Amino acid sequence: MAFSRISKLDPPTRGIFRKAAVMLCSLLTSLFLLHCLTDRCSTSPVSASSGRAAGLFEDSRSLRTKRLAYEWTAGSEVTGYGSARRSSRVLADERARQVSKPPEESFILPPPDLVASRKVSPRFAGKLSPLGEGSKKLPQALIIGVKKGGTRALLEFLRVHPDIRAVGAEPHFFDRNYDNGLEWYRELMPKTLEGQITMEKTPSYFVTREAPARIAAMSRDTKLIVVVRDPVTRAISDYTQTLSKKPDIPSFESLTFKNRTTGLIDTSWSAVQIGIYAKHLDNWLQYFPMEQILFVSGERLISDPAGELGRVQDFLGLKRIITDKHFYFNQTKGFPCLKKAEGSSKPHCLGKTKGRTHPNIDPEVVQRLRDFYRPFNMKFYQMTERFFGWDD
Repeated sequence: MAFSRISKLDPPTRGIFRKAAVMLCSLLTSLFLLHCLTDRCSTSPVSASSGRAAGLFEDSRSLRTKRLAYEWTAGSEVTGYGSARRSSRVLADERARQVSKPPEESFILPPPDLVASRKVSPRFAGKLSPLGEGSKKLPQALIIGVKKGGTRALLEFLRVHPDIRAVGAEPHFFDRNYDNGLEWYRELMPKTLEGQITMEKTPSYFVTREAPARIAAMSRDTKLIVVVRDPVTRAISDYTQTLSKKPDIPSFESLTFKNRTTGLIDTSWSAVQIGIYAKHLDNWLQYFPMEQILFVSGERLISDPAGELGRVQDFLGLKRIITDKHFYFNQTKGFPCLKKAEGSSKPHCLGKTKGRTHPNIDPEVVQRLRDFYRPFNMKFYQMTERFFGWDD
């Protein structure tokens, strides 16, 4: 009798056990999914089928993260991943195809639709680092001179180009700081991506006798840019700058001559000596061929900045991006200014130290200087195969 009573209770007990087992399985499944969502399932032992499902989810999530990282670092015009969102079914199919052929870990390929729409330059396709930080490199191009020729203006104009990264301050490495070593010099440079050019400008390099050999020791492929200007006007501008810092210096006329009675020019005075361009160029041609040196006219940099910048961009092997639309002429200062400077939406002119009013110089002294420079200018025209018109 007792046995029969117990047997009658068995079926309900087995049903309860089955329900408990189902609930337990559901709970374990939920815990497993929770672990996956919190990135903990990658170290947990799972069955083969569960592992494939978890791997698919992980790879899909990784692809989404990498795509977002690429869009951020490439500076594309996409307003957000959500703006390009497709239907969930299409997106799932696309992810499944991508997971079947995972991307290489060394770089991130831009989405084809971004390249096709020209929002990302094909030039950088597959070349960007995950964070877009780039690396520091020794400069491939240098603005080596001349002082008061227009080097600062040229550098500021060039920095508008997206493929040029330049140091703002003058490093003076090859004339004053060479003993610090190339690694010290490299650390001064900005980070660049592949395809970008690292640059710096130090105008005193052109007249530093040791500079050509030192730059050649760094790299004989370095491209050199020299901004030249009428040597007489340049000398007066040089004196004007010194006068603004040392108001008690002697007059321009007294510094120009060793003996004014005889009219002998003092070539040891740096303001005069820098303008003997042919002499300095001879030193550079012992280490670099003329094809690696570009001479920019300081006068044309004022009258036709876009034209001179076009020559510079061609010389550097870059697309002509800097054009007339980037400049406007400032009547007050007397030279062109940028409509939009690098990293800014505001107009930008060079500072108060540029475009100073020159003092009145005795016309006879100016003519003596022109006579002195004429033969050196003629030789310089022949060497560069370009007529600058300083003797008209």
